[in-house]
Amino acid sequence: MSTPVRVVAFVTALAAAFAVAWGGGRLVGPLDTEPVAAHGGMAGVSAHDEQADAAGRGAADGHGAHAAGVAAASGLTARADGLTLALADRTLRPGRQRLDFRVLTSSGRPLLDYTREHEKDLHLIVVRRDLTGFQHVHPTLDRSTGTWSARVRLTPGAWRVVADFTPEDRDGTTLADDVAVAGTFAPADLPVDDRTATLRTDQGTYTVTLTGDTAPGAPTVLTTRIELDGEPVTDLEPYLGAHVHLVAIRAGDLGYLHVHPEEGAPGPGIDFATGFPEPATYRLFLDFRHRGTVRTVAFTVASGAARGDATTEHPTQHPSQHPSQHEEDDHDH
Repeated sequence: MSTPVRVVAFVTALAAAFAVAWGGGRLVGPLDTEPVAAHGGMAGVSAHDEQADAAGRGAADGHGAHAAGVAAASGLTARADGLTLALADRTLRPGRQRLDFRVLTSSGRPLLDYTREHEKDLHLIVVRRDLTGFQHVHPTLDRSTGTWSARVRLTPGAWRVVADFTPEDRDGTTLADDVAVAGTFAPADLPVDDRTATLRTDQGTYTVTLTGDTAPGAPTVLTTRIELDGEPVTDLEPYLGAHVHLVAIRAGDLGYLHVHPEEGAPGPGIDFATGFPEPATYRLFLDFRHRGTVRTVAFTVASGAARGDATTEHPTQHPSQHPSQHEEDDHDH
């Protein structure tokens, strides 16, 4: 083959290879590797969330597969599935105040369209890292800015902010990040595993029991039974589309478990479908509405461990010990 012919053949082959590579690049598309920048002065994503997003994307949205069909804990990162929980402030003062945040898409724009779950577009759980001070609130959305706002009551310490929501035409997502509250912080020991909670109110004393298999790695049904002054409560009032709601949070990393109430009578017994993904200690917070007021009680569950491993007795619960807020506070936003 002459030299000119060999040159022409080489150029033709090079052009063909470039065309294939260019076409492949078009098919793959650009990779969004940069952290999502917060807009309008909103806080960005912390460094540990970058690692958590890469290591546990499936667990972060609560839909990752787990042993025996039990979903992994979610709420372990502020970033998952192209969405970011962007807090307006990472440090707050103690007391009752407004908490602002946005849910940002991968383009940096605020997410505005949601599928309503349990009568709300977004459920916000705020809990101190020692698992006290639990609050379940429902923010309001300013669609002009994409900012969610909620009124919360915070004491000194580190608090976990958990946003549970379902974007329109997508699966549910749980994102979480921390805020620090200034002041003298005295961490509380986690109560022992005790399946009975007592709540004294001006209407009497509620006794709530929790039964069911709490072994790790398998689906289970938990049953709560509510009594008032020793008498079964059979007239629970609807709250967020159900008679009772249960939130489970894992001690340590504050992983969030999805717990689903099952249809049934308005008391005294309510069933919940859930599962504990691995041996750990969990704190369960139960919300119910009775006689016009939403009440909250809490249990400690040691899944896969000997009961009574915690260091303190289970205290009698009182609203002042476990401040909680619910939908009645939404008008304050």
